[in-house]
Amino acid sequence: MGQDEGRLSHWADITASKIVRDRRGKEVYVCASGITPSGTVHIGNFREIISVELVVRALREKGARVRFIYSWDDYDVFREIPENMPQRERLEAYLRKPITSIPDMQGGRKNYAARNEAELESILPLVGIEPEYIYQTERYKSGCYAEGIKQALDNKNVIRRALDAFRSEKLDSDWYPLKVFCGACERDTTRVLDRPSVYEISYVCDACGNNQTVDFRRFGGVKLPWRIDWPMRWRFEKVDFEPAGKDHHSEGGSFDTARSIAEEVFNYAAPITFQYDFVRIKGGCGKISASRGQVLSLSEVLRYYQPELVRFMFAGTRPNSEFAISFDLDVIKIYEDYDRIERDYFDKPKNPKVKWYKNARIYELSQVAAVPARRPYQIQFRHLTTLLQIYSGLTDAVIAFLGDVPAEDRDGFKARANCAWNWLNNRAPDDFRFSLRKSSDGPVNLPNVTDDLLGALKDMKTLVETKLGRVPEKEFSAAMYDVIHGYELDSREFFEALYLILIGKTKGPRMVNFLHVLGAGRVSELLALY
Repeated sequence: MGQDEGRLSHWADITASKIVRDRRGKEVYVCASGITPSGTVHIGNFREIISVELVVRALREKGARVRFIYSWDDYDVFREIPENMPQRERLEAYLRKPITSIPDMQGGRKNYAARNEAELESILPLVGIEPEYIYQTERYKSGCYAEGIKQALDNKNVIRRALDAFRSEKLDSDWYPLKVFCGACERDTTRVLDRPSVYEISYVCDACGNNQTVDFRRFGGVKLPWRIDWPMRWRFEKVDFEPAGKDHHSEGGSFDTARSIAEEVFNYAAPITFQYDFVRIKGGCGKISASRGQVLSLSEVLRYYQPELVRFMFAGTRPNSEFAISFDLDVIKIYEDYDRIERDYFDKPKNPKVKWYKNARIYELSQVAAVPARRPYQIQFRHLTTLLQIYSGLTDAVIAFLGDVPAEDRDGFKARANCAWNWLNNRAPDDFRFSLRKSSDGPVNLPNVTDDLLGALKDMKTLVETKLGRVPEKEFSAAMYDVIHGYELDSREFFEALYLILIGKTKGPRMVNFLHVLGAGRVSELLALY
């Protein structure tokens, strides 16, 4: 057992080894991903992107040369209007046209697709992902797929048999393996009538009546349907690896037919693949869908999770396992889990077990760039949320209070603090949030005030002024309970009163630690009101 133990068991490394073994002899391995930018690119789409990136990273660590391509299928037809899109009534005029023919309703981009593309392209580098982008509108309109279209037309009967093998309703004998965007109205409401010559097709548009014969080497409106386009591009780009969702990998799904067409029509072996499952939103229902406007974007996830944490969630989960992105108290646990494997990574035991190597590999793949030379400064996410609320979200004030954050770790600290503050203000449960009261606010109304309670609060003020921050927390805690028991008070009721005095709520952070963080001065000022 050695350092490679983690690589022997992680799915990204297993896939990389399979690619090298099955595609031996290649100088450059091509790994592919892609999506139709029909709406916001969501976290479910991101699962495919990062799955490919993790395999790409594993291949490069083996010394392989890799081309990582991301295909924007922006020449797909605009079929339905996402519910979360602005000016939906205006978009209705562009249904059945290519996505790149739709204007950017928000302004600033050359079209609707470009806005969705730019949003993802700008944020992927934050999580260490920088593929080579390919835009299918440009490819089709430039004519570079003309030979692929010709090959599909030459083999239309072979393709029809491959598609019919998984269909109950068979394709008509006059079916053609292509779609045409009308040269007059741009819609795909067309029917192919004939193939007058090798590179020509004749079509009629049922929407506007346009009837044309075009040479598809120069007319950019001819496009292969998805199940034929996919294998054509495998061959064109010489793709060696591309995963797909479980809907594509279902029996008779698009991957099955694409594999058959790739081999029989384009004389190309389908790429190595694996199936990835859906990502859901905890508390949500059903599959995330950009076209229906049910989305969770990567940018939204990064509001609450540092980039390394986002990578950690995906690197630490097998692709064929469904999981949910959570924004409730699970956020704290996920940060704790990451911090634990980070500590373990840098505190490597003398005789590591298999689990250590597995977690070490997950930690390595979670890094946006290189693994740090030493363990970064850590602060528990829960403790950080307490400090931020005490200091009204001022990260520099928190750093000053802690006093031990190295200069080289402050950017990372501030990134975590930003996520924690966003979580507190937008996602944290109500009973988790608090605001520290000031003496100028005056005394709060305490329920069930008794002479014993007031006596205990006065003694607590004396205890705070004489011992808080001067003795160990354990010793201070014992002295605090002596005060409570000395007045024969119920500890729960006493703490509820103390929390009300400090934060105006009956519950809050663990009391002894909270008092030490607040400091004797602040606590004494508030207790002096009683």
